[in-house]
Amino acid sequence: MRSPLALRLSAATGALALAAAAGIALAMPEASAATGGATGYATQNGGTTGGAGGQTVKATTGTAIHAALCGRASSSTPITIQVEGTINHGNTAKVSGSSCSTAAGVIELKQISNVTIVGVGSGAVFDQLGIHIRESSNIIIQNVTIRNVKKSGSPTSNGGDAIGMESGVRNVWVDHATLEASGGESEGYDGLFDMKDDTKYVTLSYSILRNSGRGGLIGSSESDLSNGFVTFHHNLYQNIDSRAPLLRGGTAHVYNNHYKSLNESGINSRAGAKAKVDNNYFEDSKDVLGTFYTDERGYWQVSGNIFDNVTWSSTGSDNYPAGPNVQSNTTVSIPYSYTLDAASCVPDVVSRTAGAGTGLKVSDGNCTPQTPSPTPTSTVTPTPTATPTATPTQPSGTNLSIGAGSDGSSKADGTSYGNVRDGDLNTYWSPSGTTGSISVKWGSATSVSKVNIREASGSTGAIGSWRLLNGDNGAVLASGSGAGVISFAQTSLKKVTFEITGASGTPKVAEFETYAS
Repeated sequence: MRSPLALRLSAATGALALAAAAGIALAMPEASAATGGATGYATQNGGTTGGAGGQTVKATTGTAIHAALCGRASSSTPITIQVEGTINHGNTAKVSGSSCSTAAGVIELKQISNVTIVGVGSGAVFDQLGIHIRESSNIIIQNVTIRNVKKSGSPTSNGGDAIGMESGVRNVWVDHATLEASGGESEGYDGLFDMKDDTKYVTLSYSILRNSGRGGLIGSSESDLSNGFVTFHHNLYQNIDSRAPLLRGGTAHVYNNHYKSLNESGINSRAGAKAKVDNNYFEDSKDVLGTFYTDERGYWQVSGNIFDNVTWSSTGSDNYPAGPNVQSNTTVSIPYSYTLDAASCVPDVVSRTAGAGTGLKVSDGNCTPQTPSPTPTSTVTPTPTATPTATPTQPSGTNLSIGAGSDGSSKADGTSYGNVRDGDLNTYWSPSGTTGSISVKWGSATSVSKVNIREASGSTGAIGSWRLLNGDNGAVLASGSGAGVISFAQTSLKKVTFEITGASGTPKVAEFETYAS
């Protein structure tokens, strides 16, 4: 049986379709990192700063995102990853390293900390590919669209969640994101924004959640009560069946959100959960607040909300709607400062600020959108040592690659691994696709501290992001972008690998030169 959401999708208005397209296509001004500062519960427990103070790298593929994580000195080294273009299954592979734990087919933020992922330029779209945050802390995700992530059918990713958090996650701020599906569970989709297994201090702000059977949850079951301290503000929930959100235990602050076309239920407070629900605008919806589908009651404190064409079901053994006469049944203390917009202006201000591609605009507390000043995170630029962007200067000394051996991950027709060590700039190696690796190797340990990657004529600039690896043990020696000279700490090894993780065309490596100093 098709969900109410699936039936409604076929009748979606042209305006909604245009808004969806605009949310993906609109560009934000070029920025070097996240803009503005965290709000809500993400400011607690030491705060959420993401990759502030660390290097900034760019990525146009999921593999490049993973490579940036794996190229850090440690799993907690701060990094800001600027993402542009479309990330999908075809360009998201697993990358290995001591500072990461990644997987193919999903952006995996596992057992790491101090990371910002921000869409820049024309924006970033994660197409049928979810973001999985696990055993991690201090994460910022900003200005991205994540769409049509499935748990069944093909392809699948992240258990069907657009963004999923679990297992001891702390301090996550998701801001100006567009999270959307194209149906409910029967069509293969799950939640848009899920938190479980001890996830705390999270804020979802200025985001759009739409066209899904399930908006999101806190707690995977009535026994998973270790989550909480989550803020939801200035978000648009539109054409959602239920879970907007579902709260199983814990504390949530829900303010200045616009709820439109909640088909079955909205804020579902269960199993002792407490929700402070302030100045929201509920429109053309059903059962927008209460305890639903269980006799494990939850609680709420309400003020300043507007209920516009909201219908309510009757109270039953597992159904406890808060309306039609909505009253508070608990009190909730909020530990941070915040400013409320009047509920009457919430539809307008949210329509002008929420979602990816809106220029990161926020409300000034008087229903007027404005662009926040960049935080220090935005001004961070990578140092040459942290991100060894290659330079054209020719190293001195003997090219150790001449007379050595070579191999690689793949090779395009008409190219050869040996072409990168023959001293001839007219011959070259290319991978069978746009990414791949090429190695130089010796019969005995050789000391190397410089590599010079020289592109063939006519292909200059094709090489994008890369990692330089110790081929003996897989350790990352350096990471960066573009061809040229790469310097790193002198290392004794038998094999060195240049791994291309992103490219603007077909890479053509004419020479992979290696030098002792």
